[in-house]
Amino acid sequence: MNPFGSFGDDFYINMTLTTEMPLPSNREAVLHFFERIQKQYPSMRNFYCRDKGDFVLEEDKGQGHYRWNTIDQRRICSGYVNPESLEDALAQHRLVLDIAPYMLSVSPLDCDALDLLFGFDFTYRGNHNGLVADALGINAPLEHLAEHMGGTVINYEPSITLALNDECRLQCRMNIETRTNAFQVRTGEFPEEQLSVYVTARQYGSLDQDMTYIEALERLTKICEDMVEGQVVDNVLQPLAREIALR
Repeated sequence: MNPFGSFGDDFYINMTLTTEMPLPSNREAVLHFFERIQKQYPSMRNFYCRDKGDFVLEEDKGQGHYRWNTIDQRRICSGYVNPESLEDALAQHRLVLDIAPYMLSVSPLDCDALDLLFGFDFTYRGNHNGLVADALGINAPLEHLAEHMGGTVINYEPSITLALNDECRLQCRMNIETRTNAFQVRTGEFPEEQLSVYVTARQYGSLDQDMTYIEALERLTKICEDMVEGQVVDNVLQPLAREIALR
């Protein structure tokens, strides 16, 4: 069961491993890597190369939930949109991190950053920035400024990043991404767009000698779950959902 799937219109868990050195791009290495993933998840059969040279393997998107993986010059990415359970998504990410070291020659020394992202999308037709301001509020000094000027909020994307150790190599970030521009506010014509809330845990730099990528992922998972369960559900997701329902 997915404990977070009901807090937005879409929920997804993405993992990104960024390397210091370029990844292999030859046919044999790329196809061998994706074939191993497809062996585990046979429904991932859409394989293509983007204009910038990124290689993509994904499931059909029409069913509302789907897995995807990509390789570009220095990044390996894995994602699952609307997973049935957290474990389903995390098992996919663990597989990628398990096979990358020997199929793509990725050493723990080669790690520039390892990210785990919990994403929540709300579909809303209207001024996203005004919605966020009304749902979450603005701190007192800035609220007084906005009231004094008497304007319309056209850019409000709260964000906070926390360092979780003294070296600042382990971090957690919560940020909101809106997709409303000034033209839409001026004309009053708003397309139906996604308002996104992201919770990201990140490990910077090479891993410790006694730590594997999978162990690092488990630590990032715990951080994201604690942030979402302890703060983001009550203070961000539910207020946004209530404000959208009122409108």
